[in-house]
Amino acid sequence: MAKPITAFTCTACGASHRKWSGKCDACGAWNTIVEEAPLSQGPGRGLGTRKGKTIPLSDLAAQEAPPPRATSGIAELDRVLGGGLVPGSAILVGGDPGIGKSTLLLQAASAFARSGRSAIYVSGEEASAQVRMRAQRLGLGDAPVRLGAETALRDILTTLDAERPDVAVIDSIQTLWSDQIEAAPGSVAQVRTAAHELVTFAKRRGTAVILVGHVTKEGQIAGPRVVEHMVDTVLYFEGERGHQFRILRAHKNRFGPADEIGVFEMTGGGLSEVANPSALFLSERGEPTPGSAVFAGIEGTRPVLTEVQALVAPSTLASPRRTVVGLDGGRVSTILAVLEARCGIPFAGLDVFLNVAGGMRVSEPAADLAIAAALLGAREDSALPSDCVLFGEISLSGALRPVSQAENRLKEAQKLGFSRAILPSATKVEGVAGMRIDRTSDLTSFVGETFGAG
Repeated sequence: MAKPITAFTCTACGASHRKWSGKCDACGAWNTIVEEAPLSQGPGRGLGTRKGKTIPLSDLAAQEAPPPRATSGIAELDRVLGGGLVPGSAILVGGDPGIGKSTLLLQAASAFARSGRSAIYVSGEEASAQVRMRAQRLGLGDAPVRLGAETALRDILTTLDAERPDVAVIDSIQTLWSDQIEAAPGSVAQVRTAAHELVTFAKRRGTAVILVGHVTKEGQIAGPRVVEHMVDTVLYFEGERGHQFRILRAHKNRFGPADEIGVFEMTGGGLSEVANPSALFLSERGEPTPGSAVFAGIEGTRPVLTEVQALVAPSTLASPRRTVVGLDGGRVSTILAVLEARCGIPFAGLDVFLNVAGGMRVSEPAADLAIAAALLGAREDSALPSDCVLFGEISLSGALRPVSQAENRLKEAQKLGFSRAILPSATKVEGVAGMRIDRTSDLTSFVGETFGAG
């Protein structure tokens, strides 16, 4: 009998290697390659001579009804899912430890159960008594949720197959183990096997399966990346420990828009949904202060207004500090370089601190103009009008490029009492009456008109 082939797999990225080494060539991590038995040897040469069955084929023009959806009653969660939970879908939820993943999913399971659908919550990290205590603290003790505490994959699948629930929550995928794999729970082979079996069960029985995944220090879901490809939806639960706001963001969704967000507020009674996040993120704005600019952004399908705050101070260090929270640090460095090269405004010898108020994360290029305005206001000690919003992308030449959905941004700003907007001159805006719109073509003219600098 041929000797079974030994596999070496990186626990950080899931890459396979022919032999062990101290560094993974795929992701560059050190001491992450472990020896594992392969999932299956497979046939020696091809699939043999036996033929398989013919699969049904259809035309692209074939009409199919949209999949039915089950709404939970939690509007922010239903929004991120694309309008509700699709039967037979597999959803992966990741987030930092203690951010509120288990709380959110326990509330979601209770909401589905109270709406008449059967729900099972399987915890692999906590005992049943601990989950019951949390449910009572959240006021969910009377919800008809079936609860179990187990980590054996075979027992969980047998229970789900016998109960046939509409919704099944598995907390978490890293704690499950299969008796067919000689590896510890949380290893690449175990996580991959558990995810494959649970996703297959969801498609076969029509049960919506929600999996909780741990995250690494870099904020990525731990385990092989193939798990994110197997599931239908990948959600990240974001937030800062010092803020009560939590953001549920869709990074992948086969049944709805990606990059959609749902905003929650952590309270003593659990997570409460925030229907108007713009008003919440701007609730603490007072008198106009230097270094503050309001950005009218788009998160998924909804407009969200956030405040960008900047502080510029003389530095005593040889290399001035650049501290950025809630924004892309590389993008901020590019804007600083454009301000110096195109507008003649240097930031050498100055410490720069940038922050997005409320713990929000902004990755949209349309925030460039608001970032530049906050930096210039802090440097020149000049404040923008309190009723002004900004958006626009800055190119390396210093020109301002238009962004999409300008009307939705302006209408959201108008709802919150803003009466003036500064945006690129090429932006097409129609149907926003009663709002003063100042157009500017490049960063140099914006600096001169708004701050009188440059």
